[in-house]
Amino acid sequence: MSVAPGWYVDPADTQTRRYWDGEGWIGAPIPVDATPPEGPPPPEPEPAPEPEPATPAEPATQATPGTPPGYSPPPNWQQGPPPGWPAGGPGQGPPPGWPYPTWPGRPPEPRPHGLPLASYGARLAARLIDFGIVFALNVLVNGWFFWRYVQELSPTLDELRRRIQAQDRTTEPLPPWGEQAGALVVVILLIATMLWLAYEVPSMAANGQTFGKRLLRIKAVPVEADAPLGFGRALRRWNTLGLPTLLWYCLGLGLLLQLIDALSPLFDHPLRQALHDKRAQTVVVQVPRTPDDRANPPGETP
Repeated sequence: MSVAPGWYVDPADTQTRRYWDGEGWIGAPIPVDATPPEGPPPPEPEPAPEPEPATPAEPATQATPGTPPGYSPPPNWQQGPPPGWPAGGPGQGPPPGWPYPTWPGRPPEPRPHGLPLASYGARLAARLIDFGIVFALNVLVNGWFFWRYVQELSPTLDELRRRIQAQDRTTEPLPPWGEQAGALVVVILLIATMLWLAYEVPSMAANGQTFGKRLLRIKAVPVEADAPLGFGRALRRWNTLGLPTLLWYCLGLGLLLQLIDALSPLFDHPLRQALHDKRAQTVVVQVPRTPDDRANPPGETP
């Protein structure tokens, strides 16, 4: 996952923050509780070169038989870092291309903005509550269209029921559906999609919570800051999960896409992002019950 540029807690020293430019750390670290400046840090002035101390002339070494003239052996890396390698210290990362130091055991679970990640069970329960509300809205708004759809299918369904009860094995085709059946399906799915959008997007844009998320005390926040999602990000987040509803008519393709999206947090590490979270660069966290639950946040790491 690519992380947007910004100030983040340095995983090598959780007491400091550094600026992540999308590819690596830049600038000097600042204390973790200090307010970071807007944008990247100013470029550091290059230190003046120190004069090299005078060293006595080294005695000429006798060449080993078979060694080319002027050859010098490579530095012994076990005795210290090679030239150009950083001396190391709090907040200092490896140079580009070198592996980053790994945790000695299982790495700690990330806490974006000092908040614990929401569990999959809480997310699923909140989504089911929201689906129940959207279903109730569809019963009120889409009820008449669904009744008309059943009426269009009734000649086919009645004949099929009669053949089953009479054990009729005729090979004659069933009566066709009504002419408006296909159009009614499109209308029903379009209304269902718009009701879902109207229910979820405005509330998510305002505070990152639907009614179900508020009951389960979870919310969606941007990866880079603990702030409202805004309408554009909330709409991008909903599009990935909500728009496939229009494809239910295509042999259930939309329902399959939504099922994959709903299960994706189980296989994403370490932020447990669903596909719609990755699209909008959001993460779902647990809302603290008291301010003490957020004390001493280790912060977010890219």
